[in-house]
Amino acid sequence: MKVSYHSYRDQNYHARTRDVMKEFADVYEQQYPVALFNSVRYEIEGGGGTQSQLLHRKDALAGRSIFSGNLFQYLEENRKWRNRFVSVPNSYTISLYESKAAHERGLHPKVTISCAGYKALTSLDEYMELMNTSLPGIKAKVGSNPFIKCATQFPLILWHPYARHHYFCVMTEKEQKKWHAVLQDCVRHCNNGLSEDCPVQTPAFTDAVRLHRQAKGHYGTWDMMCGEPPQILANLVMETLHPELRNVIAPRLKGKMQQRQRNWMLISDAVYKQVLPQTKGQYEALVGVCEAQRVKLDATLRTDMDQIITSKEHVSSKIRALVLPKAEQLLRTSIQPYISSILEALMEPTSRGFSEVRDVFFKELVEISKNSLNGGGKEKLGEHMERLSMLAFHPVKMQSCYEKVEQLNLEGLQQRFDVSSPSVFVSRAQILMREQMDNAVYTFEQLLNQSLETQGENDLCKTMQKCQDRVLKKYDYDSSTVRKKFFREALLQIVIPYMLQQLSPSCSPELPRFKELIFEDFSRFLLVENMFEEVVLQSVTKDIMMAVKEAAVQRRHNLYRDSIILTNSDPNLHLLGETAAVDWAAKFGTDEADGTAEGGGSGEGGGSGKRRRQVVSMIQLDGVPLPYESCLEVPGVEQIPEEDVESKEEEKVEEKEEEEQEEEELPAEPKSPDSVNEIRDLINPVVEVVLPASEENQVNGTEPTTGTITMDDGLEEEVTHVTTVVDDAPKKSAKTSAQTILQQLIGNKEAETEKQRQEEADIKNAIEEIEIAVQDDDGGKQVPESDVELSPPPLKVTQLTDSSSHEDSGFQSPTNEAPEDGEPEPITNGLNRADQIIDPADVEVALA
Repeated sequence: MKVSYHSYRDQNYHARTRDVMKEFADVYEQQYPVALFNSVRYEIEGGGGTQSQLLHRKDALAGRSIFSGNLFQYLEENRKWRNRFVSVPNSYTISLYESKAAHERGLHPKVTISCAGYKALTSLDEYMELMNTSLPGIKAKVGSNPFIKCATQFPLILWHPYARHHYFCVMTEKEQKKWHAVLQDCVRHCNNGLSEDCPVQTPAFTDAVRLHRQAKGHYGTWDMMCGEPPQILANLVMETLHPELRNVIAPRLKGKMQQRQRNWMLISDAVYKQVLPQTKGQYEALVGVCEAQRVKLDATLRTDMDQIITSKEHVSSKIRALVLPKAEQLLRTSIQPYISSILEALMEPTSRGFSEVRDVFFKELVEISKNSLNGGGKEKLGEHMERLSMLAFHPVKMQSCYEKVEQLNLEGLQQRFDVSSPSVFVSRAQILMREQMDNAVYTFEQLLNQSLETQGENDLCKTMQKCQDRVLKKYDYDSSTVRKKFFREALLQIVIPYMLQQLSPSCSPELPRFKELIFEDFSRFLLVENMFEEVVLQSVTKDIMMAVKEAAVQRRHNLYRDSIILTNSDPNLHLLGETAAVDWAAKFGTDEADGTAEGGGSGEGGGSGKRRRQVVSMIQLDGVPLPYESCLEVPGVEQIPEEDVESKEEEKVEEKEEEEQEEEELPAEPKSPDSVNEIRDLINPVVEVVLPASEENQVNGTEPTTGTITMDDGLEEEVTHVTTVVDDAPKKSAKTSAQTILQQLIGNKEAETEKQRQEEADIKNAIEEIEIAVQDDDGGKQVPESDVELSPPPLKVTQLTDSSSHEDSGFQSPTNEAPEDGEPEPITNGLNRADQIIDPADVEVALA
């Protein structure tokens, strides 16, 4: 397997990457002047849509970190689980450190994960399904074990079709849900597309990728259009390289099914790691070449803009005459009947999600108002406002909103319109929901701060209510505007690729003749392929606009009509958008200024020397007295098989060795301070003593009884039952029933007979004999003092069969002192006088 892999790697993937990048570079160099022309034209002619009513925050996460905490990571190198401190800064990359101290000292993380293209999973079954699809022909049976064994019942897995998978686990379901929400937010943020701050490079890149894939016959949406340009290009290379690699390597994989899946994942990751640096270097060189020509191209555009526009309109009219009849026929037969059903499938879950955003925002404001009414004070108000300011970026609180959109289902339409999955639209809708939530929160903050500065803090609750009503009204309007735009764009993303796929075979051969109509000086800015797509876009835009408009007129899903425009409803509001964000912690002097936004966990300190406030709080479990960082120790990790067993015989051998090891360790006292046995003994203390067993009571068993015993500290404890275990040696001791033994232990002052005194002396002598035996066996190990009055308070009385088999119970033995006058000598093993041998029995006294 290794030979074939390296041979294939050295000979193929470098050449494949080079070929794909050369093809892409040719398309990108053509699209760059076109994107520059559109950018300059938009700048000159102006334009824009409806002005939003809510304010927009420029850098919402400045000085913030998202989350940090401890979890377990599975290491492929040694196949072991290790505790790691995880930090998620505002860049949404996941950084794993050896410990929290290493993070706070500013050391480099051991692993940094960019979540672009990943999926966050919480089930090994779901993970195995994805593994089965990635390597056809090697499928795990239902319920079969994966190649990793999770240390807990709560796994977290980051799956990628090409790159290495990352395995984590936590201790509780609550932790799992919080971490899963954080990981999903990281994936969502990294998959959010390219930055719109580059009005030339971004459209040139996206159009080049789309045209490159269309040339290969791939129309429709693409799930791997995520991450930075080098990552997208690496995905583009792997889209063709991966099947070839699989066909060569998969038949040669050896071993068990799980091992082959694991090896395939590692090979795929190794190739992806080699492809990514190539795409990054070649893309940066390509951008550098194009940017070097930008000044010259920009000057030409601004000089000849009018002529270029006129020439474009002339050529577009000629192309329209060719394409429009065919496009209209396709619309009537294959598009229009499905527009309403597609729109409804998009509107319902999306509108529920935006409605949930409104409800979550409203509930947070209600909590702040309640605090104000209950006299929470300035500090409490500052804490609530500090939390509110990061509400949109709190993945746990926003999870209910995101889940509404995840119900989006295009089943029945995906195959017809070549939509790979609805995940592209789900992710985009969730990002828009987060933006609208942050806009609403930011607007409320600015309005409240303005009111507090002008009116003071008198009648704060009424002031907050007025600000809340104004913000909710603006949110409803902006929500409608954003959703209508989203529906139009989603419909175009679904329909246009299908139309291009249907029209290209008949129209594309006719396009080259239109190049003759374009002046050579303008040929770099006007491409007939782009104008063909614009004509197709224009042909369907009218129908899509009418469908969305009709839904708004019918007030479906709380959409506003286009004729309802809130112009100048708050003319001074947008002036507030130019002011700095309100620092509520500093304004009200709360402790949040130096801590986290949620009151727990450290921020992204690093080497900056200033702690960042954290959006999501650390895990805090109910009943845990100290701040709980997930998974500080793996319970029983030594018993978790961390390596794949190649055969059933080896598995049986390991299981047998583990059982023998457990049996050897069983008699030993628990060493861990939180072991189950020790905790049980602390709750129900047991004292074992030796007493002579009577001939009348030679039966093993437990007898319930009642009574009290006075301890060394003077406290009286209740005895619940006596357990007797009789040894097999000849019995010459006096009668000792359960009730009599109890009376002897508690030293009942009312029974002052000679027989009782003798039995009490025998008990003491038997205990001293135990002390000598234990010291001989354990090398002088001390056990707690045990006498007529015992401490800690006993709970059970158990008669053991043989004093020689008595194990160290963890209590101190009585000190070796000479017998007092009038007391019998201690009973010891090996005395010459057989008539003084007393058969001992250990006794446990149980206290309720």
